[in-house]
Amino acid sequence: MSINPVLSTTIESLPISVYNSNAEVGQAAAADAALFLQKTLSERGHANVILATGNSQLSFLETLRAIPNIDWSKVNIFHMDEYIDLEPNHPASFPVFLRRHFIDHLHPAAGAFFPVPGQRTEAGIRPEDVQGCKEYEKLLRDYPADLCALGIGENGHLAFNDPPYADFNDPVWVKVVELDEVSRRQQAGEGHFPDLESVPSHAITLTIPALLAARKVLAIVPEGRKASAVQRAMQGPIDPNCPASILRQTAHAHLYLDRDSAALTFDIEN
Repeated sequence: MSINPVLSTTIESLPISVYNSNAEVGQAAAADAALFLQKTLSERGHANVILATGNSQLSFLETLRAIPNIDWSKVNIFHMDEYIDLEPNHPASFPVFLRRHFIDHLHPAAGAFFPVPGQRTEAGIRPEDVQGCKEYEKLLRDYPADLCALGIGENGHLAFNDPPYADFNDPVWVKVVELDEVSRRQQAGEGHFPDLESVPSHAITLTIPALLAARKVLAIVPEGRKASAVQRAMQGPIDPNCPASILRQTAHAHLYLDRDSAALTFDIEN
């Protein structure tokens, strides 16, 4: 069943749809993702997908995994980032999150799942971490993304491309980054870690050029805690101080909001 948005508009090159609730955002984005994947599989015989993690993605992931008539055995799944210095089975690990909420529910099973390599390290960044970035970039280039479903962080980040160090023209597709405090506080605030000190300081992330290289980009951004970031992304300057602002220049993207996340950007009648 299709769900009608309460507002449809475009800012610069970016189509935007606002829905009544988080659940409706997930349903609408999942329906669009499913149609795109079904068309891609019909035309190409295979598909490559990049997925985001985090609490704001749960409605989308849980809806998409239940949609019938997607041959997941022909779909390769990537994701966006992973902490460095985290045990592989830690509940906050992003591959663990995706397996728990998406991968393990697919029927048939996905053709392949490629976890971002977040090796456990001692203090500092080891050569193995940089090599892992290069190897994951090669996978992304060997299996070009058809669909990228991402979110926007409370600090305006895309994946772990935090302000003000995000690079819209980054020459690499995967790199090691230091996380800013707002980003780390978000992870603790969502309940993935008991406190700020427990959140790792570094991660491996796909860069913005890697994310936007997908043929179709769905930006799925519900919840009131994202309202300020959405406002800055849609109304502020397009610059690395709000990495998500680059979406306004991405015509092959679509932004999905609920009333809460849209509240500071749009005047929506009840």
